[in-house]
Amino acid sequence: MASVLEDPTLERNYKGHRDTITSVDFNPNMKQLASGGMDSCLMVWNFKAQMRAFRFVGHKDAVLSVNFSPSGHLVASASRDKTVRLWIPNVKGESTVFKAHTATVRSVQFSNDGQQLLTCSDDKTLKVWTVHRQKFQFSLNQHSNWVRSAKWSPDGRLIVSGSDDKTIKLWDRNSKECIHTFFEHGGFVHSVAFHPSGTCIAAAGTDSTVKVWDIRMNKLLQHYQAHSGAVNSLSFHPSGNYLITGSNDATLKILDLLEGRLFYTLHGHQGPATAVSFSRNGEHFASGGADEQVLVWKTNFDKVDYNEVLESHRARSQVHPPPHVHDINPRSPAYPVRGPGPQVNAHTEPKDMRNKTPTVTNLGPALFAQHRVGSSDPSAGLDDLDITSSDMETRGLHPTTPAGSSTAPLEVKEMPVGLARTLEKFVSQLDVLTQTVNILEQRMTMTEDKLREVLDNQQKIRLQVRPQD
Repeated sequence: MASVLEDPTLERNYKGHRDTITSVDFNPNMKQLASGGMDSCLMVWNFKAQMRAFRFVGHKDAVLSVNFSPSGHLVASASRDKTVRLWIPNVKGESTVFKAHTATVRSVQFSNDGQQLLTCSDDKTLKVWTVHRQKFQFSLNQHSNWVRSAKWSPDGRLIVSGSDDKTIKLWDRNSKECIHTFFEHGGFVHSVAFHPSGTCIAAAGTDSTVKVWDIRMNKLLQHYQAHSGAVNSLSFHPSGNYLITGSNDATLKILDLLEGRLFYTLHGHQGPATAVSFSRNGEHFASGGADEQVLVWKTNFDKVDYNEVLESHRARSQVHPPPHVHDINPRSPAYPVRGPGPQVNAHTEPKDMRNKTPTVTNLGPALFAQHRVGSSDPSAGLDDLDITSSDMETRGLHPTTPAGSSTAPLEVKEMPVGLARTLEKFVSQLDVLTQTVNILEQRMTMTEDKLREVLDNQQKIRLQVRPQD
């Protein structure tokens, strides 16, 4: 295979958040990027030229995690307000909300089949939910401190979690048991991830290190000391050959896992780099920071044709074969990295800013604008994913914000103060009602199980009594 190595380049620079960025994720269709921030907002940035960005307002506290569904039709957000919201990433801003935990929700992720959600929280638990109706499935409870990060394995059979108790735990989804605990981390664990092959995991945290384990042998494979500050986020390249990290030392690091070395150091943020993510095809990666900026980079350095590797990973996420050789093959011992690697400074390098920072449309949860099944309205439902500026004008959205502004002010609506307060109370009551219904569903399920057990016992007793008669 031929390999042409080029430095990563900064392609886009988005400004719209009003506080630190906490999470970034690409839509699998590569038309959108989602970001969450301490400003309690979810932003969806549209890559198409002249398209507005969407600011989704609904959470009452910081948004700490965002994740697109595999189809790209939904985006989930987890918040310090103890809730998770599922949004349709279009101009309507439709969402559904449920109280997921009794404390801050730190992480949310869709399973690869798009049917389940995984959340973790400061209440020390992980929880699994159905995406449809957000029905609670089960909890995982063995951490002794806040759980900051949790991820599905590619095949959905395992879950990895990292906690402030300084451990990384590996869980079996079917047995709901912790099958191994890694104690090698020297600080709070901020971020964990599965290698695309499903045979390795990586974790990073406050001890400034990045560690990679083989979960088949529960063995530490690689140990990187590339950062001088806490590592806040990490993401595997879909080929499995590279790992990107973001740190409080204001840098992004690209690690070459095949060679076991630091590959690139990227300078783009003015302050801590708090979120990183590769796109599903590996051609781009995004980063967010305390400077309230979202940066989109072109990967460039991986020109190798790794379609066969991707096909192998994809196949492994659908079936259950034995361990495969397509995983990390460390060629060096697990020692600190050997050299600084190339430096890329986005402050001095010329930027390919193909899109200026777009204007922003502020959207709240559209509680009364639910999509009608069978509606002939061409603007309804998920078709809005590809909405154009001309479409916006025909729908009365008027995308005519002055070119110099980075955000559009919230639309002024003629609504009496009393009515607004009444609606707010109504919404809060709806939230309480939704939570109550969820609790009732759980209790009904438990009652049904108990009743089934009683009937089974009665049947057994009858069978025992009849022979005696």
